[in-house]
Amino acid sequence: MALAITDATFDEVVLKSEKPVLVDFWAAWCGPCRMVAPIIDQISEEYAGKAVIGKVDVDANQEFAAKYGVRNIPTVLVFQNGEVVGRQVGVAPKNTYTEAIDALL
Repeated sequence: MALAITDATFDEVVLKSEKPVLVDFWAAWCGPCRMVAPIIDQISEEYAGKAVIGKVDVDANQEFAAKYGVRNIPTVLVFQNGEVVGRQVGVAPKNTYTEAIDALL
């Protein structure tokens, strides 16, 4: 299961992480987000200990969604050393996400 990230934990979990971080910006009412969710959960299991895989509910946590220009969901951002190094807007196949993480490992 992917880690639930909030505005309160974003700085510590994402920006200060020593590992690559994949963050799925989503909302409960979003159909395409529900398509991506099982893929993100699978990746979180496969990359346990190697990368941080998390989800931000944009309805409850708008600060970082706004900061990073998330206008459409799902949007998946990949962070390395506190910087955005990858962005995928909309539904994509699993390998799109895993290749982005693998490039940083």
